Amino acid sequence: MLANAVNILRAAGTFTMQWFDNPALDVSTKSDGTPVTEADRGAEQIVRDRLAALHPEDSVLGEELDDHIGTSTRTWIVDPIDGTKAFTRGVPLYSNLLAVVDEYGPLIGVINLPALNTTVYAGRGLGCFRDGRSVRVSDRNTPSSCVLSTSGFGTWSEDSLLGVKRAGFELRTWGDGYGYAMVACGALDAMVDPQVSLWDIAPMPVIFDEAGGKFTGTDGKEVPLVPGSNVSGVASNGVVHDAVIAAFNNR
Repeated sequence: MLANAVNILRAAGTFTMQWFDNPALDVSTKSDGTPVTEADRGAEQIVRDRLAALHPEDSVLGEELDDHIGTSTRTWIVDPIDGTKAFTRGVPLYSNLLAVVDEYGPLIGVINLPALNTTVYAGRGLGCFRDGRSVRVSDRNTPSSCVLSTSGFGTWSEDSLLGVKRAGFELRTWGDGYGYAMVACGALDAMVDPQVSLWDIAPMPVIFDEAGGKFTGTDGKEVPLVPGSNVSGVASNGVVHDAVIAAFNNR
């Protein structure tokens, strides 16, 4: 199933590359004010079509298309393009995301970075990998030695931003799925998004469990993968997780 998830998402990513940095791409705005393109919808359709053939009994939730409710206990969650704003501006750090949740919790998580030709993925009890090579989070243990990234500072409060700066973290904005992938691989040490949707973070709990890190909300609690909910995400190497939570909450 993990191999299926990786292959399916890579196929969706290949489709999006046809539209990446393409002047013919038409960008429209959804009711929530976020952008969407035919690349988003087409990529999600590819995922759904392949899941229907391989796992027809499973449910599928996606950002752009209607929910499919299956008969099994498994649910696939797809974000066809995470970082659509980056995608529409020709920034190659966008990703495709896919997750599977079953009755026991997060089962599979995949972050595909098509413009970079690399994929980070994990399965419960199987480990975390980047293109077939086992990866783990960093072991840096002080804020001053750590790089903390975010998808953007628009949803940060001034107190949270000052708290993280004063704690000594080096701040960057290598965001969206790319940032989480880099934390899982040990290139970055923490990633914080104060406001995200289910699709944006569904792969992260199992990826960080298997990579030896930690993933919670900004309150330090487990993030519920519940459809329709707006949540937060904090991923780290685990060692500095409490420091990140304390700094973000300006404690």
